[in-house]
Amino acid sequence: MKILVTGANGYIGMRILPQLLDMGHEVVCAVRDASRLSVDKETREKVDIVEIDFLKDVEETKIPKDIDAAYFLIHSMSSSTKDFDEMEAKTAKNFNLYVKNTNIKQVIYLSGIVNDENLSKHLWSRRNVEEILYQGPFSLTVLKAGIIVGSGSSSFEIIRDLCEKLPVMITPKWVLTKTQPIAIRDVIKFLTGVLGNTKTYGESFDIAGPDVLTYKEMLHQYAKARGFKNWIYTVPVMTPKLSSYWLYFVTSTSYKLALNLVDSMKIEVVAKDNRLAKILNIKTHTYKEAIEMAFKKIEQNLVVSSWKDSMVSGRFKKNLEKYIQVPKYGVLKDVKKMKIDDSSRVLKRIWKIGGKTGWYYGDWLWKIRGFIDKLTGGVGLRRGRTHPDKIFPGDALDFWRVLLADKKAKRLLLFAEMKLPGEAWLEFKIDDDNILHQTATFRPRGLSGRLYWYSIVPFHYFIFGGMIRNIAKK
Repeated sequence: MKILVTGANGYIGMRILPQLLDMGHEVVCAVRDASRLSVDKETREKVDIVEIDFLKDVEETKIPKDIDAAYFLIHSMSSSTKDFDEMEAKTAKNFNLYVKNTNIKQVIYLSGIVNDENLSKHLWSRRNVEEILYQGPFSLTVLKAGIIVGSGSSSFEIIRDLCEKLPVMITPKWVLTKTQPIAIRDVIKFLTGVLGNTKTYGESFDIAGPDVLTYKEMLHQYAKARGFKNWIYTVPVMTPKLSSYWLYFVTSTSYKLALNLVDSMKIEVVAKDNRLAKILNIKTHTYKEAIEMAFKKIEQNLVVSSWKDSMVSGRFKKNLEKYIQVPKYGVLKDVKKMKIDDSSRVLKRIWKIGGKTGWYYGDWLWKIRGFIDKLTGGVGLRRGRTHPDKIFPGDALDFWRVLLADKKAKRLLLFAEMKLPGEAWLEFKIDDDNILHQTATFRPRGLSGRLYWYSIVPFHYFIFGGMIRNIAKK
């Protein structure tokens, strides 16, 4: 079959892509920016890529006519706190227009469980998208999931941050809300299991694991699975906005996502049927098993995708390629050069920068800068990096975004997503003479930008000087 995957570079899209290829399907990946598809060269050669922004006017010729099925994996919850429901409705309507002249037979839509009478804005929007998709020229299969637990998922990373950083928590009363988590492995089984299955055409199914838990119980079970204790006390006075700030500062989530999550966490998300598990003969994993599987992937450095690599985890919303050409005029620079003896060894160090490895000099200063950024509404350092030694264009790397990662050209280019009065690039390049070039470029915005740059020049002297020395040392 020829399958269209929308949102192919998202958390679920990156998980289902290799499964579809292993099943022998042809895959067309629909992404806003082709350079953002974080897959290796071998995988990229196996798929077709079309650049589509489903929020913009429809260009009907972009999608191949001979597609058989599609996965609708688009959502806008992380990009807005006000009008994301309107954005999601528009993407669904445009999707229907895009595929109306194709041979498509089935669309599979991953939604949220919407069994409560009083829905949050997020869950209401999910149901509204479902109703729009039912109007399309295809048979719709809807899978409704609650919290998805897996390495790199936003829910898992938030739980992980809370438990690992706060052994004692004063929490809002929404931690007593019931939910029914599901392992990412089971979600992928359901998504691939319904593909081409006519029994699921025109049907809507709840999918969930076997455990119905409160968020408080999930936090306790996580701590138990990791071998430590935690203490959680609930208070009735924490407002939704205060709860959102609490999640934002303690975890790696963005504020917009935190606000929308808190709004949804007040709603009970429990499955009402398990018909699909019986139809597909799938036995779902418990919450404890889902945690254990997630950490096996983390410990083996086999995390396939992370929500943190999504553009919505930071403030960078534009096409990466527009920023690959670092400006030469009207900028301020810190340039360092150093002769190296072994380019392959140095390149390995560059490819490991950030995350747990750190920045090779003055990590405590980087942490202070990250904390200040977080206080001012930026992303801070908590995103880390998905892989310890692999980098793809578009990946999040602490408070940077990877613009270019070319090992053959021996060049890594980063763009700053921290709050700045201007735009900043950090580049590492090894030339043919085995000289390592490290260049920090800043394009200031007005007088405040220039004052900012000159105020931190003394810190640059030590930080950037120490960084290139430690990267290049024998």
